[in-house]
Amino acid sequence: MEISNPKNYTLITSTEKSFEVFHAAFIRQDLHTVSNHKIVQLSENLNTTIPNLLLFLNVANEHKNNGMSFVIICNGIDIDEISDEINIVPTILEAEDILEMEAIERDLGF
Repeated sequence: MEISNPKNYTLITSTEKSFEVFHAAFIRQDLHTVSNHKIVQLSENLNTTIPNLLLFLNVANEHKNNGMSFVIICNGIDIDEISDEINIVPTILEAEDILEMEAIERDLGF
């Protein structure tokens, strides 16, 4: 797992060979706690499934309830099959756009 702070958020990039190992490391390092905006970039090598992504639903809700954004970058998932409560996009640019849009929504009181 690689962790960086490129702008006003923390970027967490998976380098593990399985989703289970990545998720365990994510929890073990307390990255699920709300401290700032987070973008999680999942490697295509993880073969991520919808049930895997739903493990982040509580994290996403916790961030939203605390005025922070949480976005997952994952390719190959039909986002229509995922709850609207979790932000899943295919690229880093779209993830950054989500952060900006949610900041505007918070500023407007939504």
